[in-house]
Amino acid sequence: MQAGNYNYRRESDLPAVVPVFPLSGALLLPGGRLPLNVFEPRYLQMIDEVMCGARLVGMIQPGFDGALRDDGEPEICSVGCLGRVTSLTESGDGRYLIALQGVCRFRVAEELAVRTPYRQCRVTSFIGDLDEDLTGGEVDRSALLSTFRAYLEANGLEADWDSISRAENAMLVNALSMMAPYGPAEKQALLEASDLKTRAETLIALTEMTLARDNDDFASSLQ
Repeated sequence: MQAGNYNYRRESDLPAVVPVFPLSGALLLPGGRLPLNVFEPRYLQMIDEVMCGARLVGMIQPGFDGALRDDGEPEICSVGCLGRVTSLTESGDGRYLIALQGVCRFRVAEELAVRTPYRQCRVTSFIGDLDEDLTGGEVDRSALLSTFRAYLEANGLEADWDSISRAENAMLVNALSMMAPYGPAEKQALLEASDLKTRAETLIALTEMTLARDNDDFASSLQ
């Protein structure tokens, strides 16, 4: 897996402790690109500090049950994704516009008591993500594209089909998962899918359920 100009090949290439950026609804997957608008002072400091080191940030969602820590911060999900900062632009009004390139998923082993204003966790990386087969040979590409096309048509949207037709299966599945307009729980399910084939099947199922619900809503409105 290559992110920016750095090759991550082994567990030793990745840090055991990472700063985490809890953000609801944000989905980063290996090989994906996530643009972020950073404005909170603690996360501006986090970006300043990671740029002097490994340039890795752990994107993760807050938990879905509303549970809070003793300091009032939300509990976080157990699985997130490491992203390497591959671009950074200062906005001129105190914000950073950054892009993260997905490296691999991780599981939170423990959240650490730290002095930094941003949170840090000890993590175990999903090393298998570094060797994921980009061709995704077991992915039902035709079913994925058919479902995606149906969703676009139902919502009056268009896509760059030339680029889509050239994309490897892994890039296609992960890019479509990140683009999908689903809620935090559905995005977490896509993130935690055991493999690319399962993620594609989950994405297809979610999209088919959305299309069926929308059709039912439309039919009900006519009655």
